[in-house]
Amino acid sequence: MTSHSLVPQSLSLPVAQMRSVFCTSDVERKLARLQDTGPQRDFDHLRSMYERMLERGPERFQVKPQGVPDMADLYDRLPNFTEALDDVRRHVALAQDSRDGLEVTPMLLLGPPGIGKTHFARQLAELLGTGMNLLPMSSMTAGWLLSGSSSQWKGARPGKVFEALVEGEYANPVIVVDEIDKASGDAQYDPLGALYSLLEHDTAQSFTDEFAEVAIDASQVIWITTANDSRGIPDPILNRMNVFEVQAPTVDQARSIARMLYTGIRTAHDWGRLIDPEPQGDVLDCLSHMPPREMRRALMVAFGNARLDHRCTVEVADLPKGASSRSRIGFLQ
Repeated sequence: MTSHSLVPQSLSLPVAQMRSVFCTSDVERKLARLQDTGPQRDFDHLRSMYERMLERGPERFQVKPQGVPDMADLYDRLPNFTEALDDVRRHVALAQDSRDGLEVTPMLLLGPPGIGKTHFARQLAELLGTGMNLLPMSSMTAGWLLSGSSSQWKGARPGKVFEALVEGEYANPVIVVDEIDKASGDAQYDPLGALYSLLEHDTAQSFTDEFAEVAIDASQVIWITTANDSRGIPDPILNRMNVFEVQAPTVDQARSIARMLYTGIRTAHDWGRLIDPEPQGDVLDCLSHMPPREMRRALMVAFGNARLDHRCTVEVADLPKGASSRSRIGFLQ
């Protein structure tokens, strides 16, 4: 089987094979029926979508690592996600030396706010090379955002899963359902309703978007969900996922995360050459009292303050006011 890479060589992720995400004949039949109804402005969006599907074709890249990738750097950057990373490595190992694509059991990252759950998802998407689609459930008030809304409704459009597969390049994109426990809705629209079939491999193979009314193969989607509290998630959905309870970093882990953030931000910017390559120990001590989400913001403030004072060294006084006195609420000692 011939492979070629459309992702950075450093990731060693060749495209293993092509996979059809929909049946062309289904789309042709739908389009023909629309043509028979004559010109109707209400269906212009639907008609153009079918035409685009036929133009692009059903084939999408299904990628998998050439070998089990060296994830040592990820383990260092995400020290409190060891169990979840181990699970990814197991799935990657299963796909090796075979013609099978990479399949990852849907996962739920469960833990307090700010400990890096969404950051983990982004890092995993980068590792796998398929990009990431973020769906913040806290802002979703209707189930159609996942599964589309009927073309009979004004302003109807396809759902996010359909868009990721049909408009995207990959048959196995990473889709992150962020803060799934905060989904809101009413009796008519259940924001989580589509997940009952999408998280099951067999039913996901013929998932039908309500707008397009064409079955798509969503069985290869890599699902990552995050939550602060599992009590708001229905048991049938919990039972479809591997659940990882993510602990807050220890003090030593937090210092390590802060050091890597310092180095990463500095090397990613041209102005970083004007900043000391290594952070001061007392600065790391202060940063280790913050959730990882806040560390980046604090470092950006500190870098800016140091340069305002024409210094190369970032000092504790450069951090946001009060940063050095924060308590480690929810952090492990």
